[in-house]
Amino acid sequence: MKLKSLILGSVAAAGLSTAGFAADLGVLTSLDVCDSLGISGLTISSSDNCLQITGGVSYEFNWGDYRGSFPVAGILGGASVRDTMDNDGVSPSELDWRSKFEAWLKFVGTASSDFGPASVTLKLKQVDIGRVRNEANDPDGDNAALTFDEAYVSVGDTTTIMAGKKGSIANFGDDEPFNFLGLFGSDWADKGVKWDILDGNLDTGGHVIQVVSAVADGVTIKAGLENLNDVAPVTSAGTAIGVLEYAGQGITAHVTGLAGGILDGTVDSWAMHAGITGTFDAFKVRGAFAVQNTTAATAWHGLVSVEGTFDMFKIALSGEALNNSAVGANTDFGFGGSIGATVTEGVSINLGGKYFDSNNAGGQDGYQIAAQLVAAVSETVKVTGEVGVFGNVTASTTDFYGAAELAWAPGGGFTSSIKGEAHQNGAYKVTFKAAKEFK
Repeated sequence: MKLKSLILGSVAAAGLSTAGFAADLGVLTSLDVCDSLGISGLTISSSDNCLQITGGVSYEFNWGDYRGSFPVAGILGGASVRDTMDNDGVSPSELDWRSKFEAWLKFVGTASSDFGPASVTLKLKQVDIGRVRNEANDPDGDNAALTFDEAYVSVGDTTTIMAGKKGSIANFGDDEPFNFLGLFGSDWADKGVKWDILDGNLDTGGHVIQVVSAVADGVTIKAGLENLNDVAPVTSAGTAIGVLEYAGQGITAHVTGLAGGILDGTVDSWAMHAGITGTFDAFKVRGAFAVQNTTAATAWHGLVSVEGTFDMFKIALSGEALNNSAVGANTDFGFGGSIGATVTEGVSINLGGKYFDSNNAGGQDGYQIAAQLVAAVSETVKVTGEVGVFGNVTASTTDFYGAAELAWAPGGGFTSSIKGEAHQNGAYKVTFKAAKEFK
């Protein structure tokens, strides 16, 4: 119990019969700025400001012989090759390893204003990566200094104005396939549909001016100017973003529009990303579409996924299509599916596969088939095992693999895991992870 709460309780007990004491009690209560602003967690307060502090550290270490590339599927004429690991070293100099450390510390200072809460956000972040390939230093390593990842001001409640350095307001969600292996094109898009296939110097975040407004029940409108700090090339500077979102009654949906290079008065690239997810009793349905246009080409990526839960079984099917006029008029396709079953309490299995059909010159057809077992050994320990095969149909090659992971979450926000993976092509890797955040 807070000391202030104990004092207030004593005052209340002593002065319940006196109106004057009740008024004084109200004044004392209002001094708790963090409570009045609805801010919890690790906080420090003064008479009119609340400072919330959050942070975290994550660490990952990989070791083995895995830095080689085993091509599986070539997307849009081979513009992106989805691959798996391969061994490319020769003894006695065949080993690879990678050590990655990431830390962040965030401070949010908030006070009340006539327009709603007024805040300043400062987030410090450092990412440090060291890589070795075939027992020689890999220049792809990144030893970044501690920097301000975010530094911006904001004011407002139902309508919020933000300015400074921060992430984008663009919504790129509601676009991940439900089947447990996903899809090849979706993996290329970092799990979803890819809105920036052509690149086109269309960047988001950075130096921004943003407005977010909740205009109706479940409806939010966002507008902003982002990437205002981009000066090389100058023609790419400035991205205008508009977002319309809805969340309610089992449905989440959005449309995000982007126009790039606006600061010189000419739009040199535009894009759109839209997604919708509907949950109807035992079924989930998801659809997403993204398109990008530059002066040279137009490209798009679409996805549909459905999931049904029937007692102990869960079935998911997904499909995608991609097109890029810069590499040809043909459209690439991909599809996948999975079936999962809860065998006993804490034990489940997943069976699935995915296939990619490349229809442009230089592309490659490929597939993956896998079986997965997930078992909760205790409330804090989970074991996951997986066996499967990658196949490149165009090259007539296959790669069988097996993997096992032990995950531990003892509580307090701490998580850790160790995973081993071995492949038919000779590649192998051991991965250790540990992370903790405080909020």
